Amino acid sequence: MSPHVDLTRVHVGDTLPEVAETIERLDLIRYAGASGDFNPIHWNERVATSVGLPNVIAHGMFTMALAGRAVTEWTGDPGALVEYQVRFGRPVVVPDDEEGAELTVQGRVAALLDEGRARVDLTVTSGGEKVLAQAKAVVRLG
Repeated sequence: MSPHVDLTRVHVGDTLPEVAETIERLDLIRYAGASGDFNPIHWNERVATSVGLPNVIAHGMFTMALAGRAVTEWTGDPGALVEYQVRFGRPVVVPDDEEGAELTVQGRVAALLDEGRARVDLTVTSGGEKVLAQAKAVVRLG
């Protein structure tokens, strides 16, 4: 876990610590149970490839949640995250092996907003490809 930032001293251009998460098939099964999303493209390779996917893919909302967690760990307060939006760009392909897929989250403070808030732009990649597009979080400062 990274040290939390002093939100009273945030400036445009500040970067969040890079976070790398490993996603394995077991994580997808756990997420399916928690979310109720049992779509077989998230656990059955035969079904995933039959619909044109390269392999089983992570749930988009799971990917989004991992990126959001990078922001809340940076702030030290999940309640500081007041807005969050992404566009799903590419799926996170999760092979059935011991390595899984790596998801990397980088962030940068892009703007200081009114009412003591800041916008953080996120870059979320897997396998060298951007998987979340236009990922932006607004955090409450102070």
